[in-house]
Amino acid sequence: MEETVCIVTFPTTAGAMAMEKCCRAEARPGRLIPVPRSVTAGCGMCWMAPKDSREALEELVVRRKIQIDGIYDMAAPR
Repeated sequence: MEETVCIVTFPTTAGAMAMEKCCRAEARPGRLIPVPRSVTAGCGMCWMAPKDSREALEELVVRRKIQIDGIYDMAAPR
């Protein structure tokens, strides 16, 4: 069975780096990865986290005012 993850994409690399900094500061799970080919984004990096962290990530981007392109649930990239 394939693992489902939450992918957050950003219009700029600065947005991706801000997400990493905020998630580390708040002990949120996840890591920066190259954007999967099945997803388009303004920059080449995205944040990948467990699917069950999606709600917390949505709250974080609003509270920290991080500009994102989108949030997707998808099979974990290989």
